[in-house]
Amino acid sequence: MAIYHFSVKAISRSDGRSAVACAAYRTAEKLKCDYYGKEQDYTKKTGVEFTNIYAPENTNPDLLNRQKLWNTVEKVENRKNSLLAREFEIAFPSELNAEQRQALLSNLCQELVKRHGVIVDAAIHAPHVEGGSDDRNYHAHIMFTTRAIS
Repeated sequence: MAIYHFSVKAISRSDGRSAVACAAYRTAEKLKCDYYGKEQDYTKKTGVEFTNIYAPENTNPDLLNRQKLWNTVEKVENRKNSLLAREFEIAFPSELNAEQRQALLSNLCQELVKRHGVIVDAAIHAPHVEGGSDDRNYHAHIMFTTRAIS
C-alpha cells in the first residue's frame, strides 16, 4: 500500500534561505551563489536518482542551466524578504520502478510549466536506508520559480 506524503514549502530569503543552496542540495551538485558569494557543494551527497529542468518553450536557453537559473532568481528577487521559489515534496508509491517514477514526475512538471508558465527544477531521491530511512521512501523535490517566464 502506498504511503501518502505531499508538502508545499516556500524558499524565502527572510528565512535565511537561498534558492541556489536548495537546488544544489536537491540535485547533489556544486553551485556558487552570487548573492551570498558562497559555494554550495553537495557533490558527496548520495541517493539522487534523477534530475531535470522543465521550462516553457520560449525560455532563454541560459536559464536551462541550474547555476544561471537560480542565480538569476536570486538577482531578480532582490528584497530582503523575497520569496525565491516554492517547492513540492512528493512521496512515490513504493510499487513504482525508476522508469515509472521518472514518467510520473515528468508529467507533473510539464503540467506545472504548461499551466503556470514557470521553470521547474526537479529531483528524485532514493531512500537513505543506511541512515534508518524506510527503504520505500522514494520521493521527489520539485522547485519552481514564483514568476512566470515571459
